[in-house]
Amino acid sequence: MNLSKTNVLFMAACTGLIVANLYYCQPLIVLIANEFKIPEASAGTITYLTQAGYAIGLFFMVPLGDKLERKKQILITTFASVIALILAATAKSFFLLQIASLLIGITSIVPQLILPLAASLSSVEQRGKVIGTIMSGLLVGILLSRTLSGFIGQVLGWRSMFYIAAGICLLIFFVIQNKFPVNKPQFQGTYGQLIQSLFTLIKTQPILREATIINVFSFAQFGAFWTTMVLLLSGKPFDFNSATIGLFGIVGASGALAAPLVGRLGDKGGSRVAVGYGCLLILLSFIIFYFSIESVIGIAIGIVFIDIGIQGVHISNQTRVYSLLPEARNRLNTVFMSFSFLGTAAGSAYGLFLWKLGGWHAVAIGCVVLSLLSLTVYGFTYKSKSKKEIKN
Repeated sequence: MNLSKTNVLFMAACTGLIVANLYYCQPLIVLIANEFKIPEASAGTITYLTQAGYAIGLFFMVPLGDKLERKKQILITTFASVIALILAATAKSFFLLQIASLLIGITSIVPQLILPLAASLSSVEQRGKVIGTIMSGLLVGILLSRTLSGFIGQVLGWRSMFYIAAGICLLIFFVIQNKFPVNKPQFQGTYGQLIQSLFTLIKTQPILREATIINVFSFAQFGAFWTTMVLLLSGKPFDFNSATIGLFGIVGASGALAAPLVGRLGDKGGSRVAVGYGCLLILLSFIIFYFSIESVIGIAIGIVFIDIGIQGVHISNQTRVYSLLPEARNRLNTVFMSFSFLGTAAGSAYGLFLWKLGGWHAVAIGCVVLSLLSLTVYGFTYKSKSKKEIKN
């Protein structure tokens, strides 16, 4: 069956609302640090623990979508996310909050189960557009989650945000139960064979390797920026509270409008070109950030560039990856996304390290280095490919 526009929009909404679980904690770092009486940089560890949990969930749970009925797996995982969010809301110590953050990451993989489901139910001609639309929902969820979280944290306290998130996920559970189509898997082997096949895919699929490496560097920059930006804006000369910091998510959300356009470009065979432009935009954003240590306008402009750049890289690479082996889409997505979010987790830790080392300027310089590495990979693989391969 082909997906209707209504189904695609439901999938986009569910994807955005669930992926938001990974980012609610970021504007709350200062509030959490104050309650548990720990340094803000230490409180920031929950950001990369959440991302690391997401990578773990991606690697060990998403491949099951090629073996289990996908709708059932999505429902079970969504309910588990409700439990993890309640654990965070009721945590009595920072250590328990760290454990809960890891579990939130592991159980928030539903977007990466929805995307292969949507790709499987889409025609080849519409696949890029469908993925782009669902990615718009995902990216809006990522960016507006910070705005919502900052406001709720300031008005009701940081624990309230996790209670509200649990309620949202419970509502999503019933929406998925009523609206999502059933999709039968094709893989007939054991779970061990399923995991082993991930390494076979890495070995045999050069496009998968290239797309994944570029995504790792891009997501690392994304994680480093959003983690340290909270520290920059909460200090001198800004002294912004969590609600004001969260408003910067709205600036980034404007860039999500580019996602369907990137998807359509992929349908026309221009995915790899979009990856290159995305890498350049991310590089430009950190050059702007370097000179914007005291400029709200500069930071806002940089946010638009980095978010459009991330979309150009991610959606285009994801469209390329999904075109490889239809029977292995969940496993291809596992390799691609688990390493991407390990990049985000490592980037958050990298950003905190650079912040301690030399503040905002060190973060910007460190991320420029990552941009140059991603462009090096892009350029090297460009030279080694034929024109036919470059088109993909």
